[in-house]
Parts: sequence; C-alpha cells; structure tokens
Amino acid sequence: MNTLDDKTIVKDYFNATGFDRWRRIYGDGEVNKVQLDIRNGHQQTVDTVISWLKEDDNLTDLSICDAGCGVGSLSIPLAEAGANIFATDISEKMVQEATERAQSIPNHHGNVKFAVQDLEELSGKYHTVICLDVLIHYPQDKADKMISHLASLAESRLILSFAPKTLCLTVLKKIGELFPGPSKTTRAYQHREADIIKILTDNGFAIERNAMTSTRFYFSRLLEAKRK
Repeated sequence: MNTLDDKTIVKDYFNATGFDRWRRIYGDGEVNKVQLDIRNGHQQTVDTVISWLKEDDNLTDLSICDAGCGVGSLSIPLAEAGANIFATDISEKMVQEATERAQSIPNHHGNVKFAVQDLEELSGKYHTVICLDVLIHYPQDKADKMISHLASLAESRLILSFAPKTLCLTVLKKIGELFPGPSKTTRAYQHREADIIKILTDNGFAIERNAMTSTRFYFSRLLEAKRK
C-alpha cells in the first residue's frame, strides 16, 4: 500500500464511519466498555501533555500547533488556558466538530483556529508542535517523513505519541486481527521507540520527558523532545 493510499484510507475513514465512532469516544455520552477504556486512555495522554505544559508556567506566551487535532480534545483546553493554538486535521468532519465544540465554550478567548489540512502541508513556525495518536495510522517510512516535517515547524519543542512496538502488544494486535467485524477501525501501526528517537535526534532534538499510558485497549508512548 503506497503513501497516497495510507492518507486516503485515513481521510475517508474519519470522514465516514470513523467520525461517528470517534466522536462518541472523545465525547461524554454513553459508549461500550471498550470505547470507554479507549476514551479514558486517550484522556490520560491529553492530561499528561497539559500537565507538562502547565508545569513550565508559560502557556500564555506559547504558540502551539496541534497536528491531527481530532475533535479538539487537546486544543480546546490549551486555548482555555491561554495558549495560542493552530489546530489541523486531515478530516473535514473532525475539524467541523472541533470548531463547534470550541464555540460552545465561552472561555476559549478566540485564540484557537481550526483548519482542514494535510499534516505534511503544514507551514509556519511554532514554539511547540504536538501530534497525538496520529502515527498509529501510518507505517514507519511515512512516520519518518511526518516527524521530520513537524520538527521543521517546531522552534523549541515537539511532543509525539505513538503505539510502541513490543512483543506483548504485537501479540495482542495479532489476536485482534483474528476477529473481524464492525468494531474494526483503520489499520494500526506500531513503532519502535528507538526508531522514533533516532528521527528526533537526526532533526536536532533531544528527549526531555516521556510517559506511557496503558489501559486494556489503549497503549500510547509519549515523548517530549526539545531542540538542542
């Protein structure tokens, strides 16, 4: 499957059946046990990022790019905290949902802008670039290009999450592939942490902080890298 096909699959999925499924997961309505577990896991990752940024006590001074913003789970609370946010997603429906959610919250101060945009077409410079739960949809060669491009936009810091490639998670993924059905989403790619760190290092960054979110159905390795 080539690069274009990977992007097309992700875009079409999140503009169709995937949008309804993930809007429920990222919302606060009733979901099944698996979806609730994923919701809680994703929220833990978001909360970790927010706590890191708040620890530095300079949020109101920051320009932040949220690449692959989904429905605004990270962008909206960061905007509420005073950061200037430019948030993008490949899915038009996701961006529409994020915009509506932001408009319904009175304290976002108008300092968050959402746009439909391919990650690799992003331009500009930002103090911090964040990309959560996006790399799972792309193979390693594509992830390499994406991370390198995001690094070129980050003046100071790049924060990424990815599904770590471990023996245990690989076995679980193989088991899951034996059970086809409507609960399936897009293809899920795991990445070796050493490979991700090498890409960051090659682009002039060093790891500052890291964290791991692990629930029954959600696994995400989080890295904060700062420019050397």
